[in-house]
Amino acid sequence: PVDLAGVAIEARNAENKTLVFNLSAEPLVVLPTAYRLANNYPNPFNPQTTIAFDLPEAHDVRLAIYDIRGHLVTELISEPMAAGSHTIVWNGTDRSNRRVASGVYFYQILAGPMKDTKRMLLVK
Repeated sequence: PVDLAGVAIEARNAENKTLVFNLSAEPLVVLPTAYRLANNYPNPFNPQTTIAFDLPEAHDVRLAIYDIRGHLVTELISEPMAAGSHTIVWNGTDRSNRRVASGVYFYQILAGPMKDTKRMLLVK
């Protein structure tokens, strides 16, 4: 591999103005262009599942788990988060760190203009 850190490329635009592009050894970070709450995986799951989501902008994020009756089971995230792709693992426990029963659960995200809810199944 060739190390291109510190190399500059100079070009001209249609109006003959100089454009300079500096190359870097830093990895390129590509931010998401849309809000997205992914399906958890695996689903069904036991004993844990991963939830992924994308934020094109930094926001306060709340990600919570609810049971089939709509009662709050636990809150996985309640904090400001940077733009980017994020994942969090739920280990099938409630707010008191007790294992929850088999069944259908819902995970809901609130982040800026995004509000989305998806279903998952815990099997024992």
